[in-house]
This record gives sequence, structure tokens and C-alpha cells, in this order.
Amino acid sequence: MKILTVDVGGTFIKYAVMNENAKIFQRGKIPTPLDTRQNFFNAIKNIYEKISVEGIALSLPGVIDSARGICVKSAALSFNNDCNIVRELGEICTCSVTIENDARCAALAEAKFGSLADVDAGFVMVFGTMIGGAFVVNQKIYKGADNSAGEISFLRAGHNQKIFSDVCSVPSLLKGYAQIKNLSTENITGEKFFQAVNENEIDALTCLDKFTRRIAEKIFNIQLIIDVAKFAIGGGISAQKIFIDSIRDNLQKVYSECPIDFNHVEVVPCKFLNDANLIGALANFMDNTVYKGKNFDGR
Repeated sequence: MKILTVDVGGTFIKYAVMNENAKIFQRGKIPTPLDTRQNFFNAIKNIYEKISVEGIALSLPGVIDSARGICVKSAALSFNNDCNIVRELGEICTCSVTIENDARCAALAEAKFGSLADVDAGFVMVFGTMIGGAFVVNQKIYKGADNSAGEISFLRAGHNQKIFSDVCSVPSLLKGYAQIKNLSTENITGEKFFQAVNENEIDALTCLDKFTRRIAEKIFNIQLIIDVAKFAIGGGISAQKIFIDSIRDNLQKVYSECPIDFNHVEVVPCKFLNDANLIGALANFMDNTVYKGKNFDGR
């Protein structure tokens, strides 16, 4: 059995053909259509028609009602608001389709087979074009009363009307560095930024420290409310050890500034890194289609 797993981001659609054990046979990526739903569906259909698979497992940004197959609302892909993607894409591609929020897919992969598999309660934060979040309890995703639990991109970030993703998404990090260096954001990539960090450039180190301090403060706030054992950090940026270390260092500073000594939560990188959403989408497919009960070990 082969499944087309699709990770839809604000910039690219990444996809992989996997079997039920998450063995990857083929992978690729295309730009994400940001104009119309029809073009978005056509992009996925074009991938589907070039391969032979038995279903499509989607990871999507936004508030997702996976039980009904509906994208309730999405800031990144607003043309999908109130769309029954499972039904419409299923009719277009004539196959089984499942959908789930992207951060929840990452959390599902980590909870079942990765960094959170050994804890009863954990939280996943995924840094990309925006910031995904998901609360995991006993290897299941807590979705909340209205499928909005974990939407940390929209946490307020001060009194200036900004939200968390305005100041702690990957683009915001690179934009801040570009401004300090008086460069166009087009000239600053993640690779160039972390090269400067690893070369101990003062401007880059200062940007990283401010960035991870904001993240550490949000981790502290979330931890006080839900009291989990681990925070798993995902997205491509999580492959940078210095990024994880800087979050840990700043979190310890936040703890030291608190008048009460709370238990210190563990911060770890996601095991599956850029493949977490794809593996989680596959796990969601296996749990929610006619293939339920088939073996899946996340390897």
C-alpha cells in the first residue's frame, strides 16, 4: 500500500509517497498556490495523477475539523475557509483523503514515535512561515471545544497589536537580521543567518538571543497553564542545535526571574524534523480510514 502524504505550507507544498511503515519511495515540493482554491486543488491533483497511490493524507495550516474533513479557517490559505476538503478533493482525485492541522500532524508523529513518545503530556511548537502548536495527552491530540487548541501563532505579543508569529516566525527572525545589516530580506536566508551565528557574528547572535528569549517566555507561560513534561521544537530551524540551546538558555533565565521555583520543563528537538508533518499525516490517515488497524511504526 502506498499513500501520498502532503505537507502544505505557506510557501511550498512538500509531498512524499510512503507505505504504511513510512518508508519513502518518492518525494518533492512545489510552490503553494496562494490565489484560488481551484489552483490549490489542481496542484495536488497534478501530483496525484503522476503516481500510483491508494489515498491522500494532508497536513494543512489553520483550524481543521478533521472528523468532518473541513478547513474551518486558515490565515495562510483563506480560500479554503469552510471548505470540506476531504469531500471535494476526494471527488477530484477519486480516492480516500484525510486532513489534519499541520502542527497536530507533527505532534502526532512525535507523540507516537518521536520525542514525546515517552511522556504522558507534551507540547509541540513548529516554527516556519507561522508557528504551529499542539497539546498532546496520552499520545492523542487535545483539540479543544472548537478545534482551536494550540493555535499559538495568534497569542498576543505585547501591547503593539502584534501576535506571536509576527515576532517569532522564521521570516520575522530573518527580517530582523536583515534590518540590522541594512540588507534586503531577499538576501538573507536561514543558511546565511546561521552561518553568521556559528561564526559568532555579534549582530546574528544578538538577533538569535532576542528571538529565543521571546520563545522562552511563551513556553514558560504555556507551561504554567498546562504543565507538560516536554516541549518538542519542530520546523527546519530546529535542526540548528544552537537554536535549541538558545531556547534552553533563555528559558533558564526566565525561570530564575520567577519568584517561585516551578519545575523546569524539558525542551527537545522534534525527532522527525522536516518530515514530521508528513509522517503525522500518514499516521492520521492510517487511524481514520478503512486502513485503520494496519501496522505503522513511524520508521
